[in-house]
Amino acid sequence: MKLDMQKALAKIEFENREDNRFHTPYDKEIEFYQNIKMGNVEEVLEQLRPFDSDGMGILSEDRLRNLKYHLIITIAFITRYCIEGGMEMEEAYNRSDIYIRRLDLFRAEEEIESLHREVVEESAKRMRSIRKKTMYSKAIIVCLEYIYANLHTKITLESLAERARLSPSYLSKLFHKEVGVSVSRYIVQKRIEAAEKMLRYTEFSSAEIANCLCFCSESHFISTFKRYVKVTPREYREQQFHVK
Repeated sequence: MKLDMQKALAKIEFENREDNRFHTPYDKEIEFYQNIKMGNVEEVLEQLRPFDSDGMGILSEDRLRNLKYHLIITIAFITRYCIEGGMEMEEAYNRSDIYIRRLDLFRAEEEIESLHREVVEESAKRMRSIRKKTMYSKAIIVCLEYIYANLHTKITLESLAERARLSPSYLSKLFHKEVGVSVSRYIVQKRIEAAEKMLRYTEFSSAEIANCLCFCSESHFISTFKRYVKVTPREYREQQFHVK
C-alpha cells in the first residue's frame, strides 16, 4: 500500500506542535557541522547539546533505538563534512563504520550520549590536525585517495597520472611540490604505516604482510621496514607487545 505523504506530514506536524517538539534550526545545524569540518574544536563543544531523545524527532517508538538512529544520522553527516574538509575518503568511512559498530552494541542511553560527544570532539580534533597541513590540489587529492585505498595492489606513476588527467612528468613534479616527497617514496611510507598497524593489531606474519602490501618479497619488506622504522618487523611487534 502506497504511503499518503500529505496525510503523514499533516499528522506528524500536528503531533510535533502538540508535544512542542521542533527540529534544530537549519542554520544552526549547518554551523555545527561546518565547525567540525573546519576543526573549530572549542566552538563545536560550545554548541554540543545533550543527546536527549525528548528533544529530537521520533524515528522509532523505542527510545533507545530512536537515539541510535539519530546518532547514525549525525555520524553520516560528520563523515561527509570531514571528506569535504580534506579527510581521506577511506579514513572518513572507516571511522564511521567503527563508530556505528560500537553503537550497535550499546544497551544504555549513557553509552550513546558518551559516544556522541566522542564522535563530535574527535572528528573536530582530527579535522583541525588535517587543516594545519598544506591543502592539496584536486589532482593530488585524487592520487592520495587512490593510494590510500590501493596499498594492496601495484601502483604506478602512469596509473595515477591517468586518474589525475595529467602527464606522468607533470604529476611527478606537482606531487613532490605539494606533498614534499616523490610518488614512489610516499607509497612506500604509506605501506610501512599500514604494516605497523598490522603488526600491532593483527597476527599476520611478515610474509603475509609483505604479500598483502605488495612488497616483492618478505626480505624486501623486512629491509624496507627497518630502513624506515629502525627495527625489524619482528622487533617492532615485540616492542608493541610489551607496551600494551
